[in-house]
Amino acid sequence: MILEWIQNNQTVLWWLGALSITMFIGTLIAVPWLVTRIPDDYYLQDGRKRSPMFYDRKVLRIIYLIVKNAIGYIFIGAGIVMLVLPGQGVLTMLVGTILINFPGKQGFVRWLVSRHSVLRSVNWLRRRAGRRPLNMN
Repeated sequence: MILEWIQNNQTVLWWLGALSITMFIGTLIAVPWLVTRIPDDYYLQDGRKRSPMFYDRKVLRIIYLIVKNAIGYIFIGAGIVMLVLPGQGVLTMLVGTILINFPGKQGFVRWLVSRHSVLRSVNWLRRRAGRRPLNMN
């Protein structure tokens, strides 16, 4: 039954494979780029600073949030697919989770980044880019 489905849907599998490879390469490029742009005191701040363009432009803020969350859910879906196809499924789902908005997200991200192995990896990437390590204290 599964082999029959695979034979009947080869085009879909090729597209999923291409998407998986694209997401894998995109993740390899985007994650180090994003990690090196986080201010070293980002996790010490009590509140998040919002861009001034969103203070008085409610429609633009709503569009931004919809697009950002949609991209996050696409990453989560692609990560789930990558659990069975080639690619970094767990990392892609993590990036998607960080993009979407949900209650307690900042605490979750701070907890995740403060894990020794994650923080060590993040600071290694930052050191290679000539940036100061993240300050979590």
